[in-house]
Amino acid sequence: MAEPTAYAAEAIRVENLHKSFGAHQVLKGVSLTAHEGDVIAIIGGSGSGKSTMLRCINFLETPTSGMITIAGEPVAMRADGMASDRRQLERIRQSLGMVFQQFNLWTHKTILENLIEVPVHVMKCARPEAEVRARRLLARVGLSEKEDAYPAFLSGGQQQRAAIARALCMEPKAMLFDEPTSALDPELVGEVLAVIRALAEEGRTMILVTHEMKFAREVASHVIYLHNGVIEEEGPPEALFGAPKSDRLKQFLKSVA
Repeated sequence: MAEPTAYAAEAIRVENLHKSFGAHQVLKGVSLTAHEGDVIAIIGGSGSGKSTMLRCINFLETPTSGMITIAGEPVAMRADGMASDRRQLERIRQSLGMVFQQFNLWTHKTILENLIEVPVHVMKCARPEAEVRARRLLARVGLSEKEDAYPAFLSGGQQQRAAIARALCMEPKAMLFDEPTSALDPELVGEVLAVIRALAEEGRTMILVTHEMKFAREVASHVIYLHNGVIEEEGPPEALFGAPKSDRLKQFLKSVA
């Protein structure tokens, strides 16, 4: 399990976050704080707001209201929740690596080209430097021999490992994982979780939406249980999984056991 880092600097703070889609209120005032080195697992049933909460952190979804602060810098927001400073938002987004359920690799580019696209064309990194970093990260996730392959020729597990390497190429301050194993065949889940576990062990800050309860219990420093858009219970994994207080959490854990 990752060690809690209560005295480390704040990496991500979410305060009183609300999100509605029309009349449907998905998030009803949720808050979290991730310090540097924290691994926060967000668990909960389908429709509880887990992925919406994660996507609001980097404004892939526009919050209805609330405050989001990244590395001590509040994201400038209008009264309606929209980011009011586009340059600031783009800069902050570059400090957050996002890994999705679906791998979202560019199918017309090789794996190496996928990894260097943002560093070269968005972050203006020199191509040789970007390629060195990309090859180092591909080796780290066990894909050195696949740099010239196209995504269609990789397994789902390989594609997700490539997606993790692509996010790391941006040298992010924190990583956001939105159910990174949910689209994988069961036999491929372990290879992706092994990469995420290694990132946790090296002290990388991560927020992870997951349905892998055993993994969350072993790797997370803090667990949040979302139910119907509110945080029903949160705390260290040994407390939530070993001695849950909420009846809803007890029932949820029984249902996923």
